[in-house]
Amino acid sequence: MQARRVAFSISATLLIWMGAQHIRGEMGWDTRLVFLFDLAALAACSWALGVAYHSWRWRQG
Repeated sequence: MQARRVAFSISATLLIWMGAQHIRGEMGWDTRLVFLFDLAALAACSWALGVAYHSWRWRQG
């Protein structure tokens, strides 16, 4: 179940991030707002990587 949650969060994060990058190009958003999306995507992917690592270590032990 946790693997599905990790996969969903990574794919949703990347789709939202790519959408934000596309919209930024079309609408000319401020760089600070785009940087906020970048930081949110980095945080979500870091969380997913941490959960995946914790799940992998739990299965090893």
